Amino acid sequence: MIMSDPAQVLRDFKPSKEFFVGIDSDGCVFDSMEIKHKECFTPMFVKHFHLQAASRFAREVWDFVNLYSKTRGANRFPALVRALNLLRDRPEVQARAVEVPSTAALEEWLARETKLGNATLAAEVKNGNQGLAQVKIWSDAVNKAIEDIVHGVPPFPLFKESLDKINTRADAMVISQTPADALAREWAEHGIDRGIKVIAGQEMGTKTEHLKYAAVGKYAPTKILMIGDAPGDQKAAKTNGVLFFPIVPGKEEASWQRFHGEALDRFFLGSYAGEYEANLIREFDASLPENPFWKM
Repeated sequence: MIMSDPAQVLRDFKPSKEFFVGIDSDGCVFDSMEIKHKECFTPMFVKHFHLQAASRFAREVWDFVNLYSKTRGANRFPALVRALNLLRDRPEVQARAVEVPSTAALEEWLARETKLGNATLAAEVKNGNQGLAQVKIWSDAVNKAIEDIVHGVPPFPLFKESLDKINTRADAMVISQTPADALAREWAEHGIDRGIKVIAGQEMGTKTEHLKYAAVGKYAPTKILMIGDAPGDQKAAKTNGVLFFPIVPGKEEASWQRFHGEALDRFFLGSYAGEYEANLIREFDASLPENPFWKM
């Protein structure tokens, strides 16, 4: 049986308005990055990769990779590779003789798989790739923890009002590396899914692919805007030659105030691109370091 391509819905998408706005979810719309990583991802990272003897350093590494650096918001599988490799190199971990699992099998899969999601991972393990079996156990445990723990986290103030304003002139779409079922649950919980044309999760490809399939060539480049809180969101926008609005980590409320009161109007009026966008991106770029504090 030939598996259908989940991204086909994006290729088939047809504009209904003049403008397009792609919106990331975790950390951008919802203040959910801290709870998801610190209460769900990190404990499962320590548990399922047997890092108990280095738990303090494992937590620091995971949080740096996923919350406090330029890989913030990355897909969980490349993030796992970076976290394990950073952890392995830490002198404190080496001094404790903690065995950090190899990333070889995961890196081999990442090099050839474009849809980095739980479904493709499960198929890979089912087809005999036992080198990824522990990764699947960890990823499934993370999903279960998120479903169990992450509830009642509302959108940032002014997001609902911003979405209403977006909908007056633009097609809005969720563009995320979170699994689709979690996205659907979280957006429906707060009644904001009604303002969204499509919810694109990790199963539909990368954020760069989401924008490319759904918007590029269907709208003018200056009429496509990506909103996000991570460098990966900026990269997706710039790779596709479209505009980017940053939700600055730690300044999310102020960022949404700026978007609602100023930036969206500029976008619709055609005065967003250029120095205005460049200034926002400079502030955003300065908010996240490249290297961890233990390497300074």
